[in-house]
Amino acid sequence: MKFFNRDLSWLTFNYRVLEEAKDKSLPIYERIKFLAIFSSNLDEFYKVRISNYKNLISLSQKNQKKLKFSPNEILKEIKKIVIEQQKEFGEIFRNDILTELERNKIILLNNKSDINDFHKKFITQFFSLEVLPYIQAVLLDKNNILQFLQDKSIYIVVKLFKKSKKNKKKIKRNFYASIKIPSDNIPRFIKLPKKDDNFHIIFLDDIIKLNLDILFPGFNISEFYSIKLSRDADFSLEEEYKGNLLEKIKKAVAKRKIGLPCRFLYDNKMPEIFLKELKLAFRISDTDLIEGGTYHNFSDFFNFPNPLSPKLELEKLKQIRHYELDKFSSIFKAIKKNEYLLHFPYHSYEYVIRFFNEGAIDPKVTEIKTTQYRVAKNSAVVSALISAAKNGKKVTVFVEIKARFDEKNNLFFLEKMKKAGIKIIPSLPFIKVHSKMAIINRGRKEKYAFLSTGNFNEKTAKLYVDDGFFTKNKKLIFELDKVFEFFENPKLNFKFKHIFVGKFQMREKILKKINNEITNVKNNKKSFIILKMNGLEDEKIIKKLYQASQKGVKIDLLVRGICCLIPNEEFSKNIRIIRIVDRYLEHSRIFIFHNDGKNDTYISSADLMKRNLSKRVEIVVPIYNKKLKDEILQILKIQLSDNTKARILDENLNNCKIKIPKNEKRIQSQMKIYDFLQEINI
Repeated sequence: MKFFNRDLSWLTFNYRVLEEAKDKSLPIYERIKFLAIFSSNLDEFYKVRISNYKNLISLSQKNQKKLKFSPNEILKEIKKIVIEQQKEFGEIFRNDILTELERNKIILLNNKSDINDFHKKFITQFFSLEVLPYIQAVLLDKNNILQFLQDKSIYIVVKLFKKSKKNKKKIKRNFYASIKIPSDNIPRFIKLPKKDDNFHIIFLDDIIKLNLDILFPGFNISEFYSIKLSRDADFSLEEEYKGNLLEKIKKAVAKRKIGLPCRFLYDNKMPEIFLKELKLAFRISDTDLIEGGTYHNFSDFFNFPNPLSPKLELEKLKQIRHYELDKFSSIFKAIKKNEYLLHFPYHSYEYVIRFFNEGAIDPKVTEIKTTQYRVAKNSAVVSALISAAKNGKKVTVFVEIKARFDEKNNLFFLEKMKKAGIKIIPSLPFIKVHSKMAIINRGRKEKYAFLSTGNFNEKTAKLYVDDGFFTKNKKLIFELDKVFEFFENPKLNFKFKHIFVGKFQMREKILKKINNEITNVKNNKKSFIILKMNGLEDEKIIKKLYQASQKGVKIDLLVRGICCLIPNEEFSKNIRIIRIVDRYLEHSRIFIFHNDGKNDTYISSADLMKRNLSKRVEIVVPIYNKKLKDEILQILKIQLSDNTKARILDENLNNCKIKIPKNEKRIQSQMKIYDFLQEINI
């Protein structure tokens, strides 16, 4: 059987993000946001994934032959695709975005613009007063590295000559210098004083470029360009057994800033001789070179000022109240009465905060247990847990410090919670805990749980599509308690009847569910599978889906990102893959197996990736409540009917638009789901 390469597949997802920046039906600031997302995604991709291939290339020829692919060939293909995407990115920005901004009287100036004297005076003063204190210009010497390029920072590199009045015919020696753009101290975009009907904005980069003569007195400026270096940020401590894991993580996070180069972005207008000098000065290899445009770090466009806000933006949807939960003065009284599903960001996250806050102050609550993977910087959840501890409750929090790029934040909250008297279970040395669950004990007999497909993070809950589940089901909570026992004693082994747990036969249980559909179709029973996730990579699962397809099981896959399953082949003819990119990030994981009409339904913290099934503690939770099962199925059917923001992934990794017949209405699933949830809330 064949499989797509996971990273080439991911690049097609990021291209789908770029397509949204081209969508002229979107307000201009939404399109700018998608440029920022594309750029941010690509940065992380290079920092995490490229080093993996470089490590494989460093293997001996004998060991390389054991691989199912050529790391060199994959790297070449990645570079080719990225260069093409970057080129299109630049064309969208220059030809579409800037033009549309100008139509709305928002002018993004650059150093070559016709800047009037009024603005020139402001720019010079701003540079001298606000920018100059943070500027450090460094002359480069190809024989000695005099400056270390920081990860993600933008630099202006300058070619210059010493001024000479005596002998003008003498061949002048050229020098090279670099300047770090201080965008960590000063906003990247500066609004200029209003003088006419237009709003003028300028890059911080260009304010510096317009004042280079101040930085280099005694030199003539020949040419200048922007560069950016991304460094390897991938480190894995899951397999570490010895030593202090917390200290190892702290050291690894610090080393991330000085990781090996993995991408050197440079202005494609830069002459070869200039680039050669930079390669020597910064020890950059050809494999790290990626052509870019005049500007880098487009992730900064998340903060691009909109002087006409809220115009030129999508109207924000008012979050939906859950009328059944609102009937009760206490969240515990509500859960005691029934089970509830919340669908974020359509529903308010306030109910989750209420769950933790009530747990903190209710006199009958004796204990709270929860997991922490990525929380908001000013986390309301953590504040509630600290309040609970101060109120005499027993509070236990498993903190997964190895959440990539959130290690510092998690270490900070770990110390804060520990000082408040909370019992902390830190990262386990051999596995990553990715499950999202909380249990509140209210007296001896009452136990309530909240399970989620996404993090306990009130900020991302406004941006990510996730599902949350309140339950008092004793059988489920009994097994969730066993997971917490495992956190405290990883040598324990459990058999789970209801929930699926990573490291505890999760893969085997999912394979069993698929096998059951194969058996049913053989017996001429209706059979289908709907799986929604962020990534599908596990070869055993994919092979079983291929087998189910060959036997006649109808399979719909909603896969946002990585998808290694190849559709439209003889062995996958009954499999359809849909990718949805819209105003919210699709993040929920839902698995439905028809099971002869029973519609076995699960929500999950896990994608069907090898790492999630083998090296993480993940939770897959069954939904037994028929009303809630029907609700989930209806939502997935709406997504499967999307003909506006959905794309069909084909056998060549293309995101294919869905043709809409003349008589059919346009369906944008996220908007239709919002309407659906409002309707059932009446």
